[in-house]
Amino acid sequence: MDKSLKIVFFGTPEFATGVLETLYNSNHQIVAVVTAVDKPAGRGRKINESHVKQFALKNNIPVLQPSNLKSSEFIDELRSYNADLQVIVAFRMLPKVVWSMPAMGTFNLHASLLPEYRGAAPINWAIINQEKKSGVTTFFIDEKIDTGAIIDQQSCDIEEYETVGTLYKKLMDLGSTLSLETVNNIAAGNITTQTQPMSKELKEAPKLNATNTTINWHMKTAAVDAMVRGLYPFPVAKAVLVQDKAETIKIYRTSILLENHEMIPGSIVIDGDIFKVACSDGFLIIDEMQLPNKKRMDVKSLLNGYKFSADARFHNGLL
Repeated sequence: MDKSLKIVFFGTPEFATGVLETLYNSNHQIVAVVTAVDKPAGRGRKINESHVKQFALKNNIPVLQPSNLKSSEFIDELRSYNADLQVIVAFRMLPKVVWSMPAMGTFNLHASLLPEYRGAAPINWAIINQEKKSGVTTFFIDEKIDTGAIIDQQSCDIEEYETVGTLYKKLMDLGSTLSLETVNNIAAGNITTQTQPMSKELKEAPKLNATNTTINWHMKTAAVDAMVRGLYPFPVAKAVLVQDKAETIKIYRTSILLENHEMIPGSIVIDGDIFKVACSDGFLIIDEMQLPNKKRMDVKSLLNGYKFSADARFHNGLL
């Protein structure tokens, strides 16, 4: 039988919970989890517990929620669990005093084929950049972000109409399997690591913000469509609609119409129940959107009850 390891698991979102559940159901022992501090969320500002915390409490696993990862209280409590190994999934950067603690080290699961797409939003950027493949990587943590020695990888195809939601689930399942394989191989002393190259030519996965999630209609239709899919269902692509005033709308679903035109990118054409926006090489058909202070609607239903002004257009990027 494989050696059973004592593991402290670090993570916060749903993606991490899938991995935690797989490890919990293995022959290894999750002795504690470390997750984000509870935060108020939503209109009611209700205190929100992380997915990882909810799973841990349900299964009677001790939960640590440090606001300061370098505090002596946290370090002492973490050390008291005497873990053989620490596993990190979608958590913040750790100080050396934490990641160097276990005898067998600390490894991270990252949702890309490292060294490509280091950073906070690898799943989104893989789709936005129209990649054909993605995957997951386990690597030992070092002083920098996502640069440690690679332990193992698994890849998967990105389908033509993949969204970040579907790829997220695919990579969560793949990552759960890879994480358990990595733990088992570490327990058996059966790993060979590979140093990551530090080339400046590598694609990155920076944090998403208002600028890089707002559409610039000068792009090609395929690029805009990929951006919409790469931001759906979270955090959702934005566009600046200009009619009586400039307002930011959300765009959920689109399709491509490659048709020659001489219109300015961002120009709107409403043809019956079809809502088209000019891009550099054709039109993007918006199938589902959300106007300010309105609910999310398919465009056919929206056009039945809402009239856009004759000079309505989209601004390119942020105002």
